[in-house]
Amino acid sequence: MTLELLAAASSINVNIGGLKNPSTSVLIIVVLTVLAIAPSVLMLMTAFPRVFIVLSLTRNALGTQTVPPNQVLAGLALILSLFIMAPVLSTINQVAIQPYEHGILTATQAIDTGEVPLKQWMLKQTKTEELKLFTSYSNESAKNPQSLPLTTVIPAFVLSEIETAFLIGFMIFIPFMIIDLVVSAIMMSMGMYMLPPTLISLPFKILLFVLVNGWSLVVHSLLISFNR
Repeated sequence: MTLELLAAASSINVNIGGLKNPSTSVLIIVVLTVLAIAPSVLMLMTAFPRVFIVLSLTRNALGTQTVPPNQVLAGLALILSLFIMAPVLSTINQVAIQPYEHGILTATQAIDTGEVPLKQWMLKQTKTEELKLFTSYSNESAKNPQSLPLTTVIPAFVLSEIETAFLIGFMIFIPFMIIDLVVSAIMMSMGMYMLPPTLISLPFKILLFVLVNGWSLVVHSLLISFNR
């Protein structure tokens, strides 16, 4: 049995081809690698980074550690991202996907056409300072942002999204920080040094968050931030 397996293994031949004409095996590996990283790259081109960071910072501000769990936050962020991106996706479907399915556009033309509304939306959310940062290193002009390649727009967009998410998170932290300070001051005045203040303030922060309908306020703030 072992000899048969060795004989079968010895008959397998993987040809990587030359530099000019790569073999099918190499092309399959390249395609699988691209497909593996494509969802992450595409996710960075949507509203997902800002939404997920803000939701995560909200959880940290509450001090609930792992509640809601990451799976719930990621699912909510994904659904909100699809809701926010719906107009852009609808435009891409009308100008690129539908013409391609009807044979009006080739695959390359469909990609180039669909890139336009997505880039317009990304540039609308991108800060000028971040865009100038990358155009200065790529020796490109930021006077006509729509003509910039995605390799320049995407990193500027991601940095802008992270910065905006942190600013929103800072505003969310303020009321919870005040509760922590008040509870800590009261406990110190009562001489309760051994009891962690966060243990006492956590129920009050959760109660305040529920009373003001906190999750709706956070989602409302996110939606407004994308409609500037």
